[in-house]
Amino acid sequence: MTFHATEPSRRPIVRAPVAYRENVSESDIDRDMQERAERWASTMSGSRSTEGIVLAHADSWAGTGEPGVRDRERRELLEDANMVRLATRAHGAGERASDEEPDPFRTCFERDRDRILHAPAFRRLAGKTQVFVFPDDHQRTRLTHALEVAQVATAVARPLGLNVALTEAIALGHDCGHGPGGHASEDALAPYVDGGFDHAVWGADVTLTHLNLCRQTIDGIRNHSWSRPAPGTPEGEVVSWADRIAYVCHDFEDAVDARIVSPEQLPAVVRARCGDTRPSQLGAFITSMIAAARDNGRIGMLAPEAEALAEFRRFNYEEVYLRPASKKQASAVIDLLRALVEHYIAQPTLLPGAAHFEPSTSEARMAAVSYVAGMTDRFACRQGVALLGWTADRLPRGIDVE
Repeated sequence: MTFHATEPSRRPIVRAPVAYRENVSESDIDRDMQERAERWASTMSGSRSTEGIVLAHADSWAGTGEPGVRDRERRELLEDANMVRLATRAHGAGERASDEEPDPFRTCFERDRDRILHAPAFRRLAGKTQVFVFPDDHQRTRLTHALEVAQVATAVARPLGLNVALTEAIALGHDCGHGPGGHASEDALAPYVDGGFDHAVWGADVTLTHLNLCRQTIDGIRNHSWSRPAPGTPEGEVVSWADRIAYVCHDFEDAVDARIVSPEQLPAVVRARCGDTRPSQLGAFITSMIAAARDNGRIGMLAPEAEALAEFRRFNYEEVYLRPASKKQASAVIDLLRALVEHYIAQPTLLPGAAHFEPSTSEARMAAVSYVAGMTDRFACRQGVALLGWTADRLPRGIDVE
């Protein structure tokens, strides 16, 4: 087998300058669009090489430097050698509710991460509240929150020698059980679920069950909240911390952007120990977790930064989450979601694939909760208008700083 790919000589990339044009006519725009379409079409099939493969770029040089690949079994061995003693090892297809054949190239936890990433429940997080219903362009949704949690968690897991793929899978999936309207959805749906509605438990035991995730991934998702039992893996424990670190920092930043609080209100202990910007705060909390593991071999945080994190969270609760406007918003979410659940329980034929349920039965109730819990904020509001006849003044409103 001949392998020709070599590292290119370092040469500057020269791009043709784009000239500014005044008084561009409609015919000029049409011509530009046609030229751009022709350029795109010219790359439709890629470029063929002498090796009989198709390349993306006509001048492509890229290769691995040697033939062959590292299959899953080899990668598991390499991964094992680089992990600390109590890190969670990937093995074969993993421990799943239904047995599967191992993937030839991906570890079991990499498959979990990929399944979560491509799941509809994960995509719908883009339309679900983090703190503010109908956020502005620059404010977080549940989706961007999950991504930030994954970044914080993997930044801790890598230097600790833990399983990064498992850490990322748990982080990406940890909020997939959330309903629309933030944590208010838990209060809204609690009366319809035995033991109450907990987004962590619901995500692990209902929303993501069809993905047949590994036991360790499910455990980390189910127990990421601090009010739950401790996760069974160090990777799950890292995500528990990363979740709190991420939301405390970014929720304050969003609240400042919405002019609900001012930067000057940042608690003094946070400013002194972690800085007054989100990058410095994240860096301080992450570094403190790494130092705690380095010095003590435990997943936790050094006391000074942990105290700052607790004070930061207390401030957010008092000034952001539990302010009168937030409570009013939460009350509107609860009213809407309960009204929708009741409507679907009474008329289960309106539920997708649930026409065989009898009205007002436990089956209809669980189907209604599952459907409403999966809604995005806007879809729930649209259903309130279409099915319940609600007017806009009864729906949850956006940011209100009055």
